[in-house]
Amino acid sequence: MAEEKKRKTSIPEFVNQVRAETGKVVWPTREETIRTAIFVFIFMVILALFFLGLDSLFRAVVNFLLALI
Repeated sequence: MAEEKKRKTSIPEFVNQVRAETGKVVWPTREETIRTAIFVFIFMVILALFFLGLDSLFRAVVNFLLALI
């Protein structure tokens, strides 16, 4: 059997569905948002320092190897 054709949703019906689904979303509180932003910033600084150290190490190794030539 052929698949049943899905009926097209009208624009007003679509807007109503979007509003209904948006109403189900649990939005974070201001405190949760600030906490998360601070955590992301701290993690970003830690990763930046890690990659700075890793890059410096690789640069030192390459400079050492080039000095041998």
